[in-house]
Amino acid sequence: MHDTPNNNADNTSIDDEVPEMELTDGDILDAMQHIPGYLDISTDDFRTIYHLAHRHAVGRLFGNFSAGSLMRVGIAPLHPGMHLDEAAKALVRSGYKALPVVDANGRVVGILTENDFLRRLNVETFLQLLLSMLDEAFELKHRCHETPVSEAMTSPAITVGKDAGFAETIAAFHRHDGRSIPVVDNDGRLLGLLLRKDFISAYHLENLQ
Repeated sequence: MHDTPNNNADNTSIDDEVPEMELTDGDILDAMQHIPGYLDISTDDFRTIYHLAHRHAVGRLFGNFSAGSLMRVGIAPLHPGMHLDEAAKALVRSGYKALPVVDANGRVVGILTENDFLRRLNVETFLQLLLSMLDEAFELKHRCHETPVSEAMTSPAITVGKDAGFAETIAAFHRHDGRSIPVVDNDGRLLGLLLRKDFISAYHLENLQ
């Protein structure tokens, strides 16, 4: 069973994913000194205004977000019985760092990433693999042409529905160390692929990683 968050998540939780900056009394008093005229409000009043303004801004920026609005479509998925050498070629052709793996009914059963290949080769980075290959004693023993994708893929896959909101999507990325998340319908069938870089770029979330 793949891990698909509830598509009906309450978007009021967006506020939890975009925390407010904590304001001290000193911060508030300094700001008030730069506002012309007399302000008949306390520091607590100022905090209340800031809190309400923050909630409004978050809702305006992220309230209408859906995973389907940013997903890439036309993804050619992998299949569990495909051998790893063919899967590697498919990854290179796609230009992506990962591809979803679907069953005969198009339901996402896993995802195959470049890191999955590295784990199969008992290295952590491509640089480490390159250095190993430069060693005269190195011998590639892994038989990729005989190993099915099902043995190497990450499963279950973390997925989101096309109507997943901002909070639900960012929570999925926090639980997933890869660069993309499959977007699925209510039956778990593949609809598209949401790339971390597209999500970050659209909302300037460089601190997500």
